[in-house]
Amino acid sequence: METKKIALLNDMTRDLLPMFGQVVLTPGISALEVDERGEVLDKVRTFKDFSEENDPWGERDFGSISHNLKTVFWKIDYYGLDMESGSENPADPSVTKRVLTIMLAEEY
Repeated sequence: METKKIALLNDMTRDLLPMFGQVVLTPGISALEVDERGEVLDKVRTFKDFSEENDPWGERDFGSISHNLKTVFWKIDYYGLDMESGSENPADPSVTKRVLTIMLAEEY
């Protein structure tokens, strides 16, 4: 049950960017032209290709997409509201701040 709630909250984070969480773009993504960044964000928002291989915990907190022959990773991390430590309960949005980081695979 908790996993399903975390997955739903993660989907909402991606779907409702940036209203439902914080977004961090690495320098490689920030350096893209504005329209390209928009294309990457759209691909992250609409990512649905989850499987046991790329989502073993079922939280839908990571994905890999292709953009203009480059691999782009995205990852959602869970922090406490103070942003100083990890969230005690990622299934509870009242105590969790979600941060979506989008990066070129080569920046990992």
